[in-house]
Amino acid sequence: MTMGRVWKGKWVFWAVFALLVAVVIVYSLRPEPVWVNLATVTRSPMEITILEEGKTRVKDHYVVSSPVTGYLNRVEWKVGDPLTRAELVAYVEPMPANVLDARSRAEAQARVEAARSALAAVRQKISAAKADAEYAESQYGRLRALEASGSIAAEQVQQAQSTALRTAAILRSAQFEQDVATHELAAARAFIEVSAAHAESATPAERVAVRSPVNGVVLDILRESEGVIQAGEAIVRVGDPGTLEIVVDVLSFDAVKSEPGIQTRLNGWGGATLQAVIRRVEPVGFEDVSALGVEEQRVKVIVDMLSPREQWNMLGDGYRVDAEFILWQSPDVLQVPASALFQHDGQPTVFLLEGQRATLQAVETGQSNGLATVVISGLEEGQTVVRHPGRELSDGDRIRVR
Repeated sequence: MTMGRVWKGKWVFWAVFALLVAVVIVYSLRPEPVWVNLATVTRSPMEITILEEGKTRVKDHYVVSSPVTGYLNRVEWKVGDPLTRAELVAYVEPMPANVLDARSRAEAQARVEAARSALAAVRQKISAAKADAEYAESQYGRLRALEASGSIAAEQVQQAQSTALRTAAILRSAQFEQDVATHELAAARAFIEVSAAHAESATPAERVAVRSPVNGVVLDILRESEGVIQAGEAIVRVGDPGTLEIVVDVLSFDAVKSEPGIQTRLNGWGGATLQAVIRRVEPVGFEDVSALGVEEQRVKVIVDMLSPREQWNMLGDGYRVDAEFILWQSPDVLQVPASALFQHDGQPTVFLLEGQRATLQAVETGQSNGLATVVISGLEEGQTVVRHPGRELSDGDRIRVR
């Protein structure tokens, strides 16, 4: 009886010992958990942008030149001085000139007629621009009234406001062109009149007053010292700093994604963020060399200001800004880090955390800004996925969070 109990006790001992050994062996042979980083599927605003460096420039500027060959008196103006339309810039004392022959007189008369035709064309352009501006302003006013009643989206009102501001800028530009065309016509006529005065009298003609064709400021002094000056030689550059535009050189790869009307943010100039809009994407590219010595094909994109002048009155011609083009945006969208996505069987896939294991989960994706990607289906808000999954991670593997 006692011997049976002893053998039974030994059998239980060795059975338990064998079971423990088996457990230890199985546990030691089990694959180690894979170390991973995790991220959460979230719902938040998202946008896709292109960021490039740009430079401001006066939208409408005019180079004031001498209408006749003569002796230029010293220019007393300084860069930044305000000028009004028809204000005196400098005097030019005409030099003795030969009588115009028939050919020269015909050429001078042709220049007068060309200047007169250009002025007429600009006036037609003003009429069209004025009609567009009035229509855009009326549309903006109507949509604002509808917005107040809650029957229209705010985005449509913003688009109407952008159109109204853009058409108003085009009208101002056309009016500026009219001032320039008027001045060029006067300069062409002055050439004929001065030549006729020389032909009819042996006495020197009175000095010619060179005046500003537009209201603005002096942007550049191209000829300051007095001395002999040729007809058509530049004296000063005049423009209105209140009509700034931004010129941005973008890669041709990004230029094809841009189009007129795209909203733009301006930063990096030393002040608050400014709102702007793309007016034109030039159809001709050019080659540029980056700071790393890489040849790039770039395209000029022209951007108009939308923010009030009071917010950017410290900006001037040739200032640097950072332009951020908003290609796409959404105020609330389900998204996952782009680093969590990879291709599996030709479909976007993630490793989804379920318990302590990672399982493959196919998803349908949308827009991506390089950091995050829109999830259309396959995931839900709050779920956890693996970031930067390595090749050692397989479906169903146990994981351990770094």
